[in-house]
Amino acid sequence: MTVTYTRRYTGPLQAAILDWAGTTVDFGCLAPAGAFMEAFARSGVEITLEQARAPMGMAKWHHIQAITRMPAVADLWTSVHGAAPTDEDVNHLYDTFLPLQVAVVEKHADVIPGAVEAVAALRARGLKIGSTTGYPRPVMDVVQRVAAEQGYSPDVVVCAGETPTGRPGPSMALRCVIELSISPVEACVKIGDTVVDVEEGLNAGMWSIGLTDTGNEIGLPQAEWEALPADRRDALRRVAADRLARAGAHYVVRSLADAVPLLDLIDARLARGEKP
Repeated sequence: MTVTYTRRYTGPLQAAILDWAGTTVDFGCLAPAGAFMEAFARSGVEITLEQARAPMGMAKWHHIQAITRMPAVADLWTSVHGAAPTDEDVNHLYDTFLPLQVAVVEKHADVIPGAVEAVAALRARGLKIGSTTGYPRPVMDVVQRVAAEQGYSPDVVVCAGETPTGRPGPSMALRCVIELSISPVEACVKIGDTVVDVEEGLNAGMWSIGLTDTGNEIGLPQAEWEALPADRRDALRRVAADRLARAGAHYVVRSLADAVPLLDLIDARLARGEKP
């Protein structure tokens, strides 16, 4: 006799796994892009802001590697250096990038308006707060200090290079699950502003929420964003939302503060036995 049993978790969310730049700090995700562009420029290759932003959310070494593998960048590198870019070139670019990033990140580590209150609302629901980032630990040491001074300190911080693989793989998010002692994984929601944030959450078996206004997909500092005409903001928001939705986000909203009301919807879906 064969008995079939389908296990279903019907309890509430237990944890939120948050991204950093563009989600909780650094409105517009400004700090990394300029450092990438400067690192390439110092190697004689000028890259565009769009190229610098495209792989955002990945571990920074892999982010640089992804840029070098863009056909336009690879062709320009070959014309300048006489050979296609290699991983050794990526190592050199990363060594140039890291001190640049540490030097500028403090200027772009302010907590995004509404984020502290949103995290407080998450905690009031009983959620633990994990976080993952494409930044390496030396950069995060600076970011965490500034964020803590402004009222934001998650329970767990997992940095690039501290797990076998980075985004869009699940390793960093799952390390948060382990360190926070959460079970099952569908009791977690991943919230971030990039495509690889969304994919990280999905690959870890979590609910995934994408953010448009504050993050990399739009990529504007707060003052410039708020100065735009409403119709222009709406147009940029639609493009960003489409990218995140196509990546598989369960929900797409403007900011972390706007994500908080969605947790009731996710709790209701869990109560019905749904999984991400």
